[in-house]
Amino acid sequence: MTHDEDAPRFVSYAVRDGTAWIMLDRPQYSNAQNYRLLNQLDGCFRAAVEDDAVKVIVLGGEGKHFSAGHDLGTPDKDTLFERERVNLWWNHTDKEGAERQYVLEQDAYLGLCRRWAAIPKPAIAMVQGACIAGGLMLAWVCDMIVASDDAFFQDPVLRMSQPGVEYFAHAFELPPRIAREFLYLGQRMSADRAYQYGMVNRVVPRAELRDTVAEIAAEIGSKSRLGLALTKQAVNFVEDLRGKRTAMDGVFHMHHFAHAQNQLATGNLVGGVDLKTMAAANKGEQ
Repeated sequence: MTHDEDAPRFVSYAVRDGTAWIMLDRPQYSNAQNYRLLNQLDGCFRAAVEDDAVKVIVLGGEGKHFSAGHDLGTPDKDTLFERERVNLWWNHTDKEGAERQYVLEQDAYLGLCRRWAAIPKPAIAMVQGACIAGGLMLAWVCDMIVASDDAFFQDPVLRMSQPGVEYFAHAFELPPRIAREFLYLGQRMSADRAYQYGMVNRVVPRAELRDTVAEIAAEIGSKSRLGLALTKQAVNFVEDLRGKRTAMDGVFHMHHFAHAQNQLATGNLVGGVDLKTMAAANKGEQ
């Protein structure tokens, strides 16, 4: 989390009745994630963990969409921003070639997501509208996903020759054949279909989303803090026994092989795909 008090704020934080409400706040860009947003989000998660009054965390997004993913070119895109590093990787901004992006994403994408998934307090993703690519990473690190009936989920990064986003939970969140379809086609998956596969816990009308999440958070928050932490650790432990961490390590390196190939072949990390191109292509449903 940046210490610059004059820096723009891309995340809001409030505590009400034992629940920390953390809201992505770039609605004009569909809550696309630049690196300052991710640093600020990390600071909010830390505040929630350190506040004994907080029993449950809700992660949501202001405006029409939860998150359209990583920032591919808004005016606030900040690839060379010298961010606070949480996992003690060295500074990426003065490095060259594939090393620059590999170091950055080890810390800012894979590292932060693993850090957030291990938070000992239960977290609920409150998803409306688009949850695309990097948006999936933020929803998947939460313990539950409650979605509005107009929500959809999508990972279209195969268009960039990437095997999915950096936090590769696809084949853990979905059955393998459905995960392949999700990635090969890159089409939108409706909240109802995601619910059928167990990726989403509840689907509710958009107007009822916040109240439903607040009710669930209050019920969870009535339980023992230690009991909740141990229960969360138990499920995380089982996921790792099933190979989740090892699988992510392997796919992360495939992801960076693709970045390096794109740089060699096209001079661009993502093969020249930009915000406008991706937005135009992200149509259709499964």
